[in-house]
Amino acid sequence: MNNLKTLLLLFCLLAAGCGSLSSNSIDTSTAASLQASCHLPLRTQIDQLAQPLIDRQQTPGIVVAVLDANRQRHIFSYGFTDSDKRIPISGDTLFAVGSLTKGFTAESAALLVAEGKLHWRDTLGQLTGDRVALSADARQITLQQLATHTAGLPRQMPTLHMLRKLTVYLFSGAPFYDDLDDGEFLDYLADFSRPHRQQVVYSNLGYAILDYTLTQYSGQTPQSIARQRIIAPLGMQHTGYQPQRLPGYALRARGHAGDQPRFVIRGEKVPDWQFKGDMVGAASLWSSANDLLSYLSAHLYGSGDAQLDQAFADAITVRFKQAEHDSPALAWLSNHLHGQNIIYQSGFIGGYASYIGMDLKHRTAIVVLQNSFNWDNTIGHRMLLRMAENRDMPGGCR
Repeated sequence: MNNLKTLLLLFCLLAAGCGSLSSNSIDTSTAASLQASCHLPLRTQIDQLAQPLIDRQQTPGIVVAVLDANRQRHIFSYGFTDSDKRIPISGDTLFAVGSLTKGFTAESAALLVAEGKLHWRDTLGQLTGDRVALSADARQITLQQLATHTAGLPRQMPTLHMLRKLTVYLFSGAPFYDDLDDGEFLDYLADFSRPHRQQVVYSNLGYAILDYTLTQYSGQTPQSIARQRIIAPLGMQHTGYQPQRLPGYALRARGHAGDQPRFVIRGEKVPDWQFKGDMVGAASLWSSANDLLSYLSAHLYGSGDAQLDQAFADAITVRFKQAEHDSPALAWLSNHLHGQNIIYQSGFIGGYASYIGMDLKHRTAIVVLQNSFNWDNTIGHRMLLRMAENRDMPGGCR
């Protein structure tokens, strides 16, 4: 098993990139950032960052949504939903948003915590009882550790089945998380041994377990909680877990190969990923730039629902500080850059890449969605930092 784990880890890192998170570009210095931006309109800045991605064929389409410090919303769209049909992208175009789903799952759990039905220190042993065979280490995993990627779980299970699926993915773009979706992780937990040192390891496995545990304990899936308590109250009509039922599905952005899958030509269409089981809470959400900006605005300015606002505040509270790396909150990651604090999430699935970020101090937010799987995000962090610096140094253009 140790040799298999090593082989799978090397395969992920060298071939599939599945051991990585996104790379978030920033300007090289605060001075460069300010000089590059303070005299330019917002549209010009976004154009300079987004249009080259289209021109270089990094992605067929991209949409950027900005909430500025005056609560004004700005939508900037580039390219097309499909390399063949060439339908222009808009703020309401549907995208698969991958791991942004985890934020909704964690905040569904936070709602149960706000109601006193759960506590973040509750363990798998307490919540699953005798329904699942758990090792001694698995019994001690808490909800908070699952939600913050600190449970000691790997990104996915190191099995030959996963290795075969990853190989097929690299040449076709086909999904490779069916074992997690089907609940095969229950056998894995029976023999789970926790690492000696707690650290952050991004884990789709952890969120499949979180989805399963919440459903078994509460009798409600995190998706039903999110639909009833987050998506519907915020008027997010273009957001859901079953894209076929959403308005605009026929005109949705179609996923394309980018940095991944490694052996599919960049710009080729790849299959949409859809789950039906425990991976739904980790990666099945579809949404639009307009809807996600409303979601971020509710985090910054309140939703009008005191319990939901409590859950949002809980979700963005950092739980495990890392001096030189992103520090996890609940699905969110916090990053301290050039004296500014950014909290964000990234999502990658099939042929899509997504980013949502907030600057809590200046109450600004940004959404970046593209219909190509590219690791590097050149817009999100950079624009949040530029807007923050312009607020802090209004005379910097002199």
